[in-house]
Amino acid sequence: MLELLKQPWPWYISGAAIAFIMILLLVYGKSFGVSANLRTLCTIAGAGKKVKFFDFDWKTQKWNLLFLLGSILGGVVASTLLKSDEPLQLSAATISDLKELGIAFDGGLNPSQLFGPDFITSPKGFLILLIGGILVGFGARYAGGCTSGHAISGLSNLQIPSLVAVVGFFIGGLIMTHFILPLIF
Repeated sequence: MLELLKQPWPWYISGAAIAFIMILLLVYGKSFGVSANLRTLCTIAGAGKKVKFFDFDWKTQKWNLLFLLGSILGGVVASTLLKSDEPLQLSAATISDLKELGIAFDGGLNPSQLFGPDFITSPKGFLILLIGGILVGFGARYAGGCTSGHAISGLSNLQIPSLVAVVGFFIGGLIMTHFILPLIF
């Protein structure tokens, strides 16, 4: 049975699961977003004493913290118990595009050239992660939520600001991929 779970699942299984979760959230009047949990964690740590943005009753967000914990635990289970030894199957065109950027595809989900300990501990890797983290944090706050919150929860609620944010996320991703990433690597 465990071997069956290690096989890639069809896209429609994930789609149905996400739709089911969104229906539940709509029924209970909740909205989903991972970046909201960062705000809640900062509030728990006492940031509300210094910054008004973090001054709220974090206990109303316990359900979202449980969702975050479940996401983390699900990732741990998937990467340990359900891990497949088969190399990731990527299209030849994607491998070629990565090669043009100077990134060697090594069969893993995350190329070790970008996510390995050598890169992460190098000055260049540290700087890229630091600047990227600041930009993602700023962008999520400026847009009023992260990609998951806007693209999954906001669009399912037919919110125009979420549509604008998602279009902006995609434009930013395209600019990063085609113009900035080649300059970095």
